[in-house]
Amino acid sequence: MNRYIEVNYLGLKDYKETWDFQESLFQNILQLKSKNRKDNLEQATPNYLLFVEHPHVYTLGKSGHIENLLISEEKLKAIDAKFYRINRGGDITYHGPGQIVGYPILDLENFFTDIHKYLRLLEEMIILTLAEYGLKAERSKGETGVWLDVGTPFARKICALGVRASRWVTMHGFALNVNTNLGYFDNMIPCGIKDKSVTSLNVELGKAEISMEEVKEKLLKHFLVLFEAELTKEKIANP
Repeated sequence: MNRYIEVNYLGLKDYKETWDFQESLFQNILQLKSKNRKDNLEQATPNYLLFVEHPHVYTLGKSGHIENLLISEEKLKAIDAKFYRINRGGDITYHGPGQIVGYPILDLENFFTDIHKYLRLLEEMIILTLAEYGLKAERSKGETGVWLDVGTPFARKICALGVRASRWVTMHGFALNVNTNLGYFDNMIPCGIKDKSVTSLNVELGKAEISMEEVKEKLLKHFLVLFEAELTKEKIANP
């Protein structure tokens, strides 16, 4: 099993360009697995983790409802945002500057074959990272993602999750609000869940801005421990 991870920092990158890049890595792993099975080979399948920020964009998952986007196409243009229907699970979410988006493209057969465990480990990575900033983050029963003050009238979501998997290969991932402009969430019903708010790390800490690089370092540290993985020295090319 190959537990080496190639990490790539894409900076601020258009959502569709990044989605296409993800898809190419995802399909390459699937093709290699097919070739291994067909030709009775044992070539190691690679694993990737992409860190990226996106310009303003709303994405709707396969099980989502368009009614949860609360603005018109004209308003989208006015606020310089895009909209895509995409092939992950879940409902609607927002990505934008100041938000760390992580896309693990893993062959889970290198780790474990359990999607439920995979989602829980991604949540745990966020929970452990936020704990380093003094925040007690939690899971909310029946709802993916990471929350604060679960079970109270003040419950608020700080990280959304949405993944796709085929033959144990994953894509899409998590979106952690760090210095995010939370006003953009007013244009939708986040993840289709009414009556619950969203928050960000800088708001919770009462600071103007948190170091994105520092947060990424902490996320990566916990990711590697939780998945019992190591960094490869190789770097994949930017899309």
